[in-house]
Amino acid sequence: MSSINVVAFENAVGNSRDLVLVAGALAALGHAVSVTRISAHARRRRRSEIVAWLAPARQWLGRRRAAGDRALRPDVNLMLEHVWPEQLHAAARTVVVPNPEWFDGRDQALLRLVDHVWAKTRYGEGIFGALGCRTSFIGFDSEDRYDAAVPREVRFFHLAGKSRMKGTTGLVQLWARHPAWPQLTVVHSRRAAFAVVPAANIHYLSSYLGDAELRTLQNSHVFHVCPSETEGWGHYLPEAMSAAAVVLATDAAPMNEQVGADRGLLVPARRHGHQHLAATHVCDPDALERVVERALGMDGAERRRLGAAARQWFVDNRRGFGARMSAALAELGAG
Repeated sequence: MSSINVVAFENAVGNSRDLVLVAGALAALGHAVSVTRISAHARRRRRSEIVAWLAPARQWLGRRRAAGDRALRPDVNLMLEHVWPEQLHAAARTVVVPNPEWFDGRDQALLRLVDHVWAKTRYGEGIFGALGCRTSFIGFDSEDRYDAAVPREVRFFHLAGKSRMKGTTGLVQLWARHPAWPQLTVVHSRRAAFAVVPAANIHYLSSYLGDAELRTLQNSHVFHVCPSETEGWGHYLPEAMSAAAVVLATDAAPMNEQVGADRGLLVPARRHGHQHLAATHVCDPDALERVVERALGMDGAERRRLGAAARQWFVDNRRGFGARMSAALAELGAG
């Protein structure tokens, strides 16, 4: 087994989930796992030209000093989201698990010092493969939010969080134009990253929610609306699927890798621009309107069929996550 150090900046949302899930999966495989948490100061230093300029020399010296004594460093430094230059010297091999939409020019300049890229999506695998990186697809995992004891209601749920790329503005604008539609519950951070549109059938929740309360909301709403512009993985998609919800998602990569037409409802979208290495897409409002109307016209049997297929995808994906990481470690030579 290998010694693996997971390097991450915890942001109390997606990155923190990633850290827990990756460290837990590696430990379950029998590897010795340690964690290096990036401080806010070190996060800012990632942008320093001096730090980036010194990184190759520091990496070479660190690996040379540790070459004769494995106890001095782990086998693998597994970096989440970014290339962290001040940690490049600390292991025999460096792997990055990037989110293409946040992988900026400073990260790209340091790719030559990375031994392997592990891609969360096939879309990401294609992006980094085209950059000439040695790349393996590991997929990813999310928390299982399923609670069979919670009664399901024909309502719609949107977990905006604090992201500005969830398509929230267009969604609430559309919902406000349809007062006859059922309630849309929008959960977001205290400082909304979208234009709040008052409407009688939109319930905004910006106060702190405990995990149990959020889980109840995820399970009590039959439909989850997820019109993301782009995602690195997008935990709110697999979490919705784990709850056996009917998910309305953007019909563009990588969102449609998770939510297929056989296990959810896809909303046609147009290319909007880009966010670092990722293309961004915007759901067509007329198309989203049609898909919502289709959802409202479903009978209970069809809703249950799609929800069950979504949950089965989640279960199968989770079952294969550890095996995919083991294969990627073997390819790296650290299995």
